[in-house]
Amino acid sequence: MKYLLVLAFTSTLAAQTPSATSLAKTVDAHYNHLTSLQARYTERYQGMGQDRTETGTLTLKKPGHMRWAYDTPHGKLFLLDSQSAIFYTPGDAQAQRIPAKQLDDLRSPLRFLLGHTGLAKELDHLSLTLAAPGSYTLSGTPKGMQQRLRSLALTVDATGQIHAMRLEEIDGSVTSFTFTDLHETSPPATPTSPSRLHPESPSLPAWRRFKLRRELVVVCFRCHPELSERTSVFGPP
Repeated sequence: MKYLLVLAFTSTLAAQTPSATSLAKTVDAHYNHLTSLQARYTERYQGMGQDRTETGTLTLKKPGHMRWAYDTPHGKLFLLDSQSAIFYTPGDAQAQRIPAKQLDDLRSPLRFLLGHTGLAKELDHLSLTLAAPGSYTLSGTPKGMQQRLRSLALTVDATGQIHAMRLEEIDGSVTSFTFTDLHETSPPATPTSPSRLHPESPSLPAWRRFKLRRELVVVCFRCHPELSERTSVFGPP
């Protein structure tokens, strides 16, 4: 009996667990309709005898604009657009600028989240594992960064929202990002054109125009009972 219950639970869980490809598409759909995103982040680096934690605010804006403003250490900044990336650390004589195409910074994969991203195309050997309840981990190797990164892991929920990112380098170093207090902006919904609901709209079929006319009659007589029922509101016979 216990075996049957365990088997039933396992089967139900498997049926509810998405595939790596389908969850990647959910992440794509979630972020591709956004125009901007802002979040607090905690960045932790472990490797080369170091264990360093930094915090700040991340801002993403279409198409491909990214800003990491650190509050610890205060003044540290990383900017990225479609043309170039700019790094500045307090104490440096000047900021460093490099072409975006030459960038292999560990934060750069996130810029695709506000473009026309396709995680299944951006990550080789895409796989999925269960994380905390209600969360999943999508893992793979970012294309073009194979010489530096062993893997990139994204912790996402069922809606496709990313809550954490973990990058493991070839030398064993690990950099992790945790995102909280997320604020996302979507484009405003396009209002329905009033002309589509007009009973004389040529885009409506004849039966729909007739139905709208009848609805107008009911509203008209309810609001204005003084009107004669013989008043023609259906237009010419």
